Amino acid sequence: MATDGVKDTTETSEVMGLRLAVLSRGPRLYSTRRIVEAARQRNIHVDVCDPMKFSLMVTDGSIDVLHKGKPFAYDAVIPRIGHSITQHGVAVLRHIEQLGIWTANTGQGILHSRDKLQASQILARNRIPVPKTVYVRDILDVEQAIDIVGGLPVVVKVTQGTQGEGVFLRHTAYEVRNLVQGLLLTGKSVLVQEYIAESHGKDIRALVVGDKVVASMRRRARGREFRSNYHLNGTVESVDLLPEYEEAACRAARVLGLNLAGVDLLEGTNGPLVLEVNSSPGLEGIEKASGVDVAGAIVDYLMDETAFSEVDLGQLLRTVPGQGVLSLQLRNHPKMVGKRLEDVFASTPVFALSRGDRLVWNPEADIQLRYDDVLICYGELRELRSSLRQAMLGVPKEALSFDEEASETHG
Repeated sequence: MATDGVKDTTETSEVMGLRLAVLSRGPRLYSTRRIVEAARQRNIHVDVCDPMKFSLMVTDGSIDVLHKGKPFAYDAVIPRIGHSITQHGVAVLRHIEQLGIWTANTGQGILHSRDKLQASQILARNRIPVPKTVYVRDILDVEQAIDIVGGLPVVVKVTQGTQGEGVFLRHTAYEVRNLVQGLLLTGKSVLVQEYIAESHGKDIRALVVGDKVVASMRRRARGREFRSNYHLNGTVESVDLLPEYEEAACRAARVLGLNLAGVDLLEGTNGPLVLEVNSSPGLEGIEKASGVDVAGAIVDYLMDETAFSEVDLGQLLRTVPGQGVLSLQLRNHPKMVGKRLEDVFASTPVFALSRGDRLVWNPEADIQLRYDDVLICYGELRELRSSLRQAMLGVPKEALSFDEEASETHG
């Protein structure tokens, strides 16, 4: 039983070999079977664990996990959590993460990817191209939504769905209104999305493992069906990805917090558009189309990375009383844009600067700030907030220094 919330896997790995748990309710499903086969070929002890058979325990100063009444003694986890049990499966996964056990995807990453609206928000915020999308909560907003996404036809979809379910193509405003009204009446959250005509009935699935695409395929719909999903009887074929498509797929998986993902890309006139990111991608279609041992690539990645578990940096730093992390988005504070970091702060409480698709650690004091920069600061929260507020007001560094000296003099 764990006593301090941290699992030491070193001894287990050395004595018994790596122990892998695949969280899945379907041990006979193709993807689960392939991962188990690949693990056993590499002499890894592997078990399929039903997410519905876990007991999660929280006691004074510790947490622990039981599966079918027995201690959960594994070094690594690959989650294959179905949409119907997302909330429960993520609760189990988060508990496992708190024990320091390596997981291929985090619970937070799975939640991000399964909410189509939230995923689109995160992707767009990180400058990853996506189809124009409008979240609709009132039937009166339909006409405006159609105009915003570029006119008819449009794609209507629910925010939660998988394998093409809850995705519709509509050609008239009357059809769109009726469909949206029906979905809203059943309690669904509805998106109206731009229709990419040049990619009708086809898309590209890129399988991302770690920081690279290990396999890809083009999917095509049959007949009048516009959804190209393999599970909807679509056809699949091998495809060689252009560098910009591979980069878009890897970035999409990364910003959503996924180490293992199936990224669906549309072939737009101006390049790739990320349509959806799947945190539990099926392996059957892509292995057959590409000829790549995707399951083997996943297990190889696990073997390389299992010694290192994901960490919530903010949560970790907050363990020190009074300390924490704050971020400042410069687009909300235009007075700072164009200035050097040392001109904005009397001291420099910035330990990272997010710029575009890169992170600058410990930025130099003379770095010039840009409109889309995000400053990430760590320190004693009360002093940090005071310093940031002064910077927002545009108070010169000298004024801040003078106030500090004056307070010391009158102390």
